[in-house]
Amino acid sequence: MKKTSYALVVPALILSALLVSGCGAFRSKKDWDRAQQEAPLEIPPGLDTPSTSAALVIPEVGSGAAAANAAATNAAPVSDGFILADDVETAYKRIGEQLAQGDLGSVISHDDTNHTYQIAAKPGRPEARPGLFRRMFGGGKDANQDAKDAPASAQGASHTVVLTINPSGTGSEVRAQGDADGVRRVVDALKSRMGSK
Repeated sequence: MKKTSYALVVPALILSALLVSGCGAFRSKKDWDRAQQEAPLEIPPGLDTPSTSAALVIPEVGSGAAAANAAATNAAPVSDGFILADDVETAYKRIGEQLAQGDLGSVISHDDTNHTYQIAAKPGRPEARPGLFRRMFGGGKDANQDAKDAPASAQGASHTVVLTINPSGTGSEVRAQGDADGVRRVVDALKSRMGSK
C-alpha cells in the first residue's frame, strides 16, 4: 500500500474512535441519576389487610338448602311492565280480551275504575308453540307430552299476578306485580300478543 492509502485510513480510524468514545463526554447529568433511595412505604394504622380466618369455613350439611328454600318462599314480589300506544280504557279492554282466552290463567277479580286485574297465572309456558329448534328439526313429541315432561316446579300451583294499567304520556303503562315466574310469563305473553313499545 502506498502513503495515500495510509493517509486516508489512519485519520478515518482516529475520527471514528473519537466519535464512539466521545458520546459519553456530551452526556449531561439527569435528576434521576442523582436520585437516592427513599424509605419504604408504611401502611397507615387501620388499613391492614382484613382477617381471613373465616374465609374457608365449611357450612353444616343441609343448611344451604334450608336457607335457599326459606328465601324462595319469602321472596319479595316482582314488578315488570311495558308501554302500549292505546289510551288506558282501550288497553284495559284489550288486556281483558287476552285474559278471557284463559290460556294465561284465570281472572280472580278486576276493578274497572282503577283498571286492575288480579290473575291466577298458570304455571308452565303460556304458549304451546314449540321452540326454534323443535320447529326446525321436528322432534316427534307434541306440546301435551312436553307439559308432562316438565319439571315439578313448572307444574306447581298457580302464581298470583296483579296487572295495573295507568296513563303514560300519550299511551298507557301496563304494570304487573306478584310472583316472579308468574309476572314473567304474563308480561312476556301480553307483550308478544299486543305489540308493546
